[in-house]
Amino acid sequence: MDLGAKVALILGIFSLTFMLNLPFGYLRSKAKRLSLWWFLCIHLPVPVVLLGRLLSHLELGYVPVFIMAAVIGQVLGGKLEL
Repeated sequence: MDLGAKVALILGIFSLTFMLNLPFGYLRSKAKRLSLWWFLCIHLPVPVVLLGRLLSHLELGYVPVFIMAAVIGQVLGGKLEL
């Protein structure tokens, strides 16, 4: 895989992770802290991101980048006021 394709793939999964975590961050902010729903809002997007990483054959070294995207999405989603 050439560098351009790899960067595009990483940015695509980063964007997917971020956008997927925005609504879950919003829902998490409305849930009671440490409840089952709060826990699920944090962890339900993880399998989708994991599947995307596995299907794209990216190394484990990129996991911190995707964790960062998830945290940013959760935090910004929690600050949304709809």
